[in-house]
Amino acid sequence: MLFDLNKLIKRYNLEINGVIHIGAHYGEEDSDYNAANIKKKIYIEASSKNFRVLCENLKNNKEIILLNKAIGNFEGEIDLNIEEKNNGQSNSILRPLKHLEQYPDIKFEKKERVKMIKLNSLHLNAKYNFLNIDIQGYELEALKGANELLDKIDVIICEINREELYENCPNYKDISNYLKKFGFKLVEERWIGGSWGDGLYLKKDLTLIQKISSSIFNLIYSNNHLINKILGKLFN
Repeated sequence: MLFDLNKLIKRYNLEINGVIHIGAHYGEEDSDYNAANIKKKIYIEASSKNFRVLCENLKNNKEIILLNKAIGNFEGEIDLNIEEKNNGQSNSILRPLKHLEQYPDIKFEKKERVKMIKLNSLHLNAKYNFLNIDIQGYELEALKGANELLDKIDVIICEINREELYENCPNYKDISNYLKKFGFKLVEERWIGGSWGDGLYLKKDLTLIQKISSSIFNLIYSNNHLINKILGKLFN
């Protein structure tokens, strides 16, 4: 995750009750969720190797739900393209394309047959209102299989692409257009090398308080030196 979650929560006055993290890898973001006091967590990871490490890392937390599944828009089995150079962080249902040019040292030499489900099939309640999804170009398919859940989601952090790093992976505009149907708007982006990054999507009907809070935060952040100067004159 390229965003600082705590800063986002403060900036947009977000209330996050629980997170669904698709493409959890080793559970690296668990400390971020703990720092944000998010107790309800579902981690989903398709790779069996990654999932074993995930379970080991989080074995002392009995409240976390861990699922060894791929998430998409159908129920069945599918091949997962596996790489080992990047510790499986670049694994994808899609075959690599420009990824091979941009990261030539990462080779996809194995495949693993994995079970795929729709996120809808989990029948989750509104306690889980934050979706964090990082599955290497397959995000749109996962979102299509979550159409019944999206009405309950308030916050989405999604990996987005400007280039076809994986075959037929959607452009970030395709994801934005799909999520627009459910009332989401892309409000922030963080890019790596200009080709891929993370997008923050929030429901368009943010409350007035949230909008004001965001504006105040941005004003303070952009004029920090000026505010310090004013405060210095007032209290010195």
